[in-house]
Amino acid sequence: MNPMLWGVGTSDYGLQPGTRVEVLCWTAIREAVDDAGITPAEIDAIIVGSVFGPPGVATRVQRGLGLPGVPMWTVENACASGTSAYHEAVQAVRQGRFGCVLVLGVDQMSTLFSGAIVPEATDPEGAASLPLPGLYALQAQRYVQEFGVTPEQLAAVAVKNKRNGLDNPRAQLRKAAPTVEEVLASRMIAEPLTFLQCCPTSDGAGAVIVGGERGNPADLRIEASAMVSGALWDHRSQDVWGYASVARAAEQAYAQAGRTPGEIDVLEVHDAFTIGEILTLEALGLAPRGKGAELAPSGHTARDGAQPVNPSGGLLSRGHPLGGTGTAQIAEIACQLRGRAGDRQVARHRVGLVETMGGGAAGMDGNACVVTILSVP
Repeated sequence: MNPMLWGVGTSDYGLQPGTRVEVLCWTAIREAVDDAGITPAEIDAIIVGSVFGPPGVATRVQRGLGLPGVPMWTVENACASGTSAYHEAVQAVRQGRFGCVLVLGVDQMSTLFSGAIVPEATDPEGAASLPLPGLYALQAQRYVQEFGVTPEQLAAVAVKNKRNGLDNPRAQLRKAAPTVEEVLASRMIAEPLTFLQCCPTSDGAGAVIVGGERGNPADLRIEASAMVSGALWDHRSQDVWGYASVARAAEQAYAQAGRTPGEIDVLEVHDAFTIGEILTLEALGLAPRGKGAELAPSGHTARDGAQPVNPSGGLLSRGHPLGGTGTAQIAEIACQLRGRAGDRQVARHRVGLVETMGGGAAGMDGNACVVTILSVP
């Protein structure tokens, strides 16, 4: 059975410690069910992606939906948890196991962390007090030394995405878009990454309905969904941390879809830090090695550019509730491809791509990476 995307929905994204995590989920699910034009009773299975969700959160969501007995399970794959759950749903529909699957991604970070996620103490990074901002900063430092990437090029990614976020009513950060100078003048977090080059701690949920072909003109074709786990990574690895995982997932997705990078109209990628977007776009094939930093300053990835990237504002503006991030990315691409993105709508919107990379386990090239390609039938 050919899998199709039937519907999407999200909650607002931001600091919402007083809102129960199930309520965040129900808001997103209600939107997705309405968008798909179905009733909850038509859902055959539920797959939840979450990293820090409280034990039993999926069951409480299921209870609130009034769907006891429907097969349901939870996936944890770091930042790629939501898209990993989506990938499992796509495969389940393709194999004919289920006809309609609800995918839910959710995390409530504000009740757990006031800043960067605390690394696992038993890992070398944890023992060295090296959280993810430091790991991404090491990527940036290597690119500065090896390819001459400038602070201004890094800052241009933040300027672009924060400007896009102004038109996203669901985004956490919607203040006036900063200039390059303001980005660079903000507080240093992990050199060369400043405060405005780091995504905020967030709460939020996203939902996606995946099913088979049903003749609905609003449904989107899922041309490809590829998921890879991180390979071993240490001082002998030629690429910076995370690069190879994204490249392997992208290669598989392009092969499944029969497409090249140049055929992608609009992208939502994992920009937890500005260097993350630059490296990801190189791994996806939008730029040669060492040239990804030129895409934002040149306007290529601007909302009115040749290949807009993160028209939603990305993680840098929308926020990053880990499990809820991948499903939010899919929801944005669905809105773009359907021409329903309002003030942030891009001009070319026939083919879209989502990439989410989860990292954290020491000695591995990330936990997992998912790349999916969607298109208008």
